[in-house]
Amino acid sequence: MNKTGYSLPARALRRGRKALAFAAMAMLLAACQTSNHRADPMTTGSTTPVPSLKAMAAARNAWERNPRDIRLGLAYANQLKALEQTGQQLAVLKRLTGYHPKDMSLRAHYGRSLLKAGRPIQAENAFRAMIRDGQGDWKTYNALGAALAEQGRYGEAREQYGLSLKQSPNNPEIINNIAMSFILEGNPARAETLLRQAMRFSRGRHAQRLRQNLALAVGLQGRFKEARYIASQDLSPAEVAANMAYLKRMLGSANTWDKLKNG
Repeated sequence: MNKTGYSLPARALRRGRKALAFAAMAMLLAACQTSNHRADPMTTGSTTPVPSLKAMAAARNAWERNPRDIRLGLAYANQLKALEQTGQQLAVLKRLTGYHPKDMSLRAHYGRSLLKAGRPIQAENAFRAMIRDGQGDWKTYNALGAALAEQGRYGEAREQYGLSLKQSPNNPEIINNIAMSFILEGNPARAETLLRQAMRFSRGRHAQRLRQNLALAVGLQGRFKEARYIASQDLSPAEVAANMAYLKRMLGSANTWDKLKNG
């Protein structure tokens, strides 16, 4: 039960699951980055590749001449991604990781790509394999937790987030993911507590993301005036209004909304 005395409608959370899961992923994907040039091989230069069949064909031909070359393989995968050829992109990354099983940054990128592509079971397998091979750092456990949460296995996800948090205490990105798992499980009050904790350790852009998730957690408990105030610290009035409208749709009928609002 929330503060107003009304339980959060399960159907509302089901309808909002994809949007909420996307929010939960936002901090994870930032957390998975490392400083070397292959840890975030989303681009081969400073800009995202422009979708082009000609550029894709050139990248494919270059890679096929030397399929073990990571740089060429990633360039081809990037072109496929830009053209929304996700299946082919993942096939290229899988082949590359087969050639370079000891390259953990490449394997981490493959796992993240699987997660982004909506293939959480395959992502889970990829991250578990990394852990078995000795790459059990906080980023890997955090990513594994996200893969489990995407499958609705929130308790198991929090176990992995806990292992991640042991290696990186007070990490707001991990705490955010734990909080979002509680929101998706229908416990926004617990999420609120965690998000307020994470805010103490976050600054800048990450703090803004946390604030918006906090506004969501507060709004889902029916405290809309407070949620509006929190959201307005980073968003325009129009964006705040749109977010409140989204919450209204999530919570179901106008009658339910009025009861929550006036409770």
